[in-house]
Amino acid sequence: MSINTEEFYSILASKMEGSVIREILKLVQNPEVVSLAGGMPDPATFPVEDIKKITQKVLSKNSARALQYSTTEGLPELRRCILDYLAKDGNNGELENIIISSGSQQGLDLVGKVFLNPGDIAIVELPSYLAALNAFHSYGGELAGVPMDDEGMQMDILEEKLTQLKNEGKKVKFIYTISNFQNPAGVTMSLTRRKKIIEIAHKFNVFIVEDNPYEKLRFEGEPIPSIYSLDNNGFVLSLGTFSKILCPGLRLAWVLGNKDIISKMAILKQATDLCTSILTQIIAYEYCKSGKLEENIRSNIQIYKRKRDVILNALDKYFPQEVTWTKPQGGFFVVATLPEYIDTGEMFKEAIEEKVAYVPGGPFFADGKGKNTMRLSFCYPSVEDIDEGIKRLGKVIKKRIKN
Repeated sequence: MSINTEEFYSILASKMEGSVIREILKLVQNPEVVSLAGGMPDPATFPVEDIKKITQKVLSKNSARALQYSTTEGLPELRRCILDYLAKDGNNGELENIIISSGSQQGLDLVGKVFLNPGDIAIVELPSYLAALNAFHSYGGELAGVPMDDEGMQMDILEEKLTQLKNEGKKVKFIYTISNFQNPAGVTMSLTRRKKIIEIAHKFNVFIVEDNPYEKLRFEGEPIPSIYSLDNNGFVLSLGTFSKILCPGLRLAWVLGNKDIISKMAILKQATDLCTSILTQIIAYEYCKSGKLEENIRSNIQIYKRKRDVILNALDKYFPQEVTWTKPQGGFFVVATLPEYIDTGEMFKEAIEEKVAYVPGGPFFADGKGKNTMRLSFCYPSVEDIDEGIKRLGKVIKKRIKN
């Protein structure tokens, strides 16, 4: 006799589906497939020797603390170190304004837990980060999308959407934006629109959740003040991470914002993991204290800038004129837009046969559109594989257009 597990699942478990990206990554294990799919950092950017030395030092001199439980909010000295680092760019706060999370995904999960009841609305960009959409949806949140252009979320449409939802009696809890080098589009929100989104948030009494994993990976142009730094009224939560500037394996990120929201997040986090690994927190603290983080970021920028240049050159060289794409000034991603009659989800099988992978764009769009788009990641593959992968993909697209 076997048990039917389906009848035991919670409503939450029943409605959750696996990430499209994770499923794609399972399909590209063949080393002959050039993957432009996953947004994984290049291992060449990991300061392996430094982390090895720090870990040995910590375990030899402070193992009792490093292998113990810690406070839910996170190691005070690491939080202070992050605050000092953020303050250089005008992102000010005290210890009560910051919590350490086990990766940014936990931060997004805590956002969903704190804010969303079933039927509540989260405003998101079109397109937006798939794992954020899944996190918000898991708590019964409904997603209302606002399109972007080269300056980010379109504020006139945002205001219209908020007015419409208010008139319908819907409760909007927050606006979610990836303000720098957006995932998947690679677009950066302009300063004018950052100021405008704060004005709109105040007008409609909603929070802004600013996800900022790629902020430091700017290849050219002047840095733009964060939305968090421009607001003085506690309306903005800012998410940051060590995954893109140090390494993702430490699973360390943070949420900075209104002290009451941070306090509530700490209570909810206790029910999830009690605390983030204190061993990795100490390692990150010692690394930051050494002064090497800025040096590592500068090195990372050079690596990723070269790859960005290679993918843009390859797109010019191999993609047909019917295709357009974004031209990011930083980050990890490019979004390509194909003729509307091409469904990149359906085309994926042909790409795998040609031994190249990407992420179909449809799942990034909360409104169900974007099926003729694709996300191309240049962060992980070598420059040679980027060129070859775009060449193979160009061949697939040209065949589709011809037919």
